[in-house]
Amino acid sequence: MSPPSELPGLSAHLDRLCHHHGGASLPPDKPHAFVYFVTIRNGSDRTVTLLGRKWVIENPDGSRTVIEGDRIVGETPRLDPGEQFSYNSFHVTGDDARVHGSFHGLDDRGNRVYVVLPPFELRVPREGTEPSV
Repeated sequence: MSPPSELPGLSAHLDRLCHHHGGASLPPDKPHAFVYFVTIRNGSDRTVTLLGRKWVIENPDGSRTVIEGDRIVGETPRLDPGEQFSYNSFHVTGDDARVHGSFHGLDDRGNRVYVVLPPFELRVPREGTEPSV
C-alpha cells in the first residue's frame, strides 16, 4: 500500500475555540477545558471516508502528548465532493499549549489520504483578562 498523501481540496479548519474553567468537575492539575469546533471540507473530486485522527499537544516545558485513535468523535464520516463534517470536542490542560492535528482516511480509489488542521494555541486566561467564549 502506498504511503498516505494530502488530498488537494480536502481541508480542515478550527471554527471556534472556547475556554471553560471547570472548577471541581476537572482534575486539580488540569483545571482548564478548551472546547474546539472543527470543520473538515471535501473540495476534492473524490469521495473520502475519514477513519481517524492524530493530535500532538506541545506543552510550555517542551513535553508533548500524542493522541491517536480510530474514528472522529465516534464516527467515520463519508464525505462526497462538496460535503463537510463538523464536530466539537475538548482538551483539558493545566497551562498553555500548542495543538497540531490531522485526520486520515481513504479516498474512493483506495488511496490513503490525510488532511492537516493548522496549529492553534490553547491560552489559559491570566488574572485580569477576559475568558474566551
